[in-house]
This record gives sequence, C-alpha cells and structure tokens, in this order.
Amino acid sequence: MTNLDQTPARLRLDTALDSLAEVFRGMTAHPDEHNCECHWGSAEDLAQLKVPDVELDPDLLRRTWQAIDWSYKASVLRRILPQFATALTNGLIEPLFGMEEVGRIFHHAKWQQWPAEQAAAVQEFLHAWWAHTLTDPVPAVPAYEVFALSAEASATLSPWLRTWEAQTHPTADRHLAEAVTHWEYELLGDRLPWDTWHNKEETRAELTVWLLSQAPARLLAHGAPEALLHRIRLLGLTGPDRWEDPHWP
Repeated sequence: MTNLDQTPARLRLDTALDSLAEVFRGMTAHPDEHNCECHWGSAEDLAQLKVPDVELDPDLLRRTWQAIDWSYKASVLRRILPQFATALTNGLIEPLFGMEEVGRIFHHAKWQQWPAEQAAAVQEFLHAWWAHTLTDPVPAVPAYEVFALSAEASATLSPWLRTWEAQTHPTADRHLAEAVTHWEYELLGDRLPWDTWHNKEETRAELTVWLLSQAPARLLAHGAPEALLHRIRLLGLTGPDRWEDPHWP
C-alpha cells in the first residue's frame, strides 16, 4: 500500500535525517566539557553527553541545546544533532522567543567550518527541511519560523529565498501569506521581524526587496485580503509617502 505521506520532499527530508544519524554516529561532547551543576544539570547528565549514541530525555536535550556557555560548542551540537534535528522537524523544540534562537546554536557551533562530510550533512538537512516545509499544508513548525532559523544558521537569506521563489504551488503561496501577515507590522516599522546577529539592516532590506518583487502576484493569486496586498505595497514607500497613504494601518 502506498504511503501518501511519502512525497519527494518528505523522502528527501527522511534521507537527510538518516544521513545525520550516520555521519554523526559516535560523536560525544569534548572530554573536558563541563557546566554548572547548580543551573544546568548534574554530573550524571554531563556524563551522558560524553557517551555516544545514547538518546537523551527531552528535558536534558532542552537544557543542552539552550545552554549558551559550553566551552566546546561544536562538539556538543554534534553529539545531540541527530536527535535534535528529528525533534525539530517534529515540532518538539520550543524556544522561548523564536526559532532564530535555534539557528544561532548552529551558527555559534560554526558548522560550515566542520569537516566536509559533516558540513554537507547539516546543509542538506536544513535545505531538505525548508523544502519540505514549503510543500507541507500543515507543517509542524510554521514556514516563517523555519525560514528565520535557516537564515540565522547560515547567516544569509539568499538560498532560502531562492527556494521559496522556485516553489510556486498554492501551499508555498499560503505559507507566504502567513509569513507576510506575521512580518508586516515589524517591516512597516523598518525592523526585521526576528532577532538577528547578522547585518540586521541589510537582511531587512533584502527581505523587503524580495517581498516587493515576489509577494504581490502570488498573494493576489492566493486570494489574500486586499489590506495585506496594500501592506506589501507600502513597503515600497518611504517617509511621509508611507505614513500618509490612506492604507497606512
């Protein structure tokens, strides 16, 4: 019997997750890694990170990825990555503020500088998850959150925008409408809609230019409210032209 969930995008994501499990098998935290027992966890918890391939309980996984004071960040991320990536795609990771927090974990671990096979596995996972999200009518994590995570993890918008631009089907358009609805208040105030540590103004400008070129026709075809289309149009105006427009919210 055919599994209707096994779309090409789902199969690609499953393959990427399998690759992470294979490439990062046997990884452990650095032998000298430590953390404060009073606020992170016990010596027994830390010892688990130095044993390969043992699944962590959800609370220990959460404390591990959220801790920002590891001395050997790359080793810690490599240790938890297969389990962490699966939890991410299943919507089981809940940051306090937004998925950009998770993206920064990848960035701080400098995954793009890891050995070629490891970096390629991480890159393919991020791209496969993003492509699957855009084709999934009800993704476990909203598209605008996966987008922010990917942008922070890679310190660039371009590849993620190119993928969205190439995905011209109704599901990707609906995710675009949801993203614009989520972003428009901040963008109209000339602010990036998520907290970034990477060239905030340049990132906001790139996102705005892309939305002005791509969003109007796609949102119109999607049947988006007229008010939302006006919000996009206003992004192309500046100063009094924007504020004094009759459709300024």
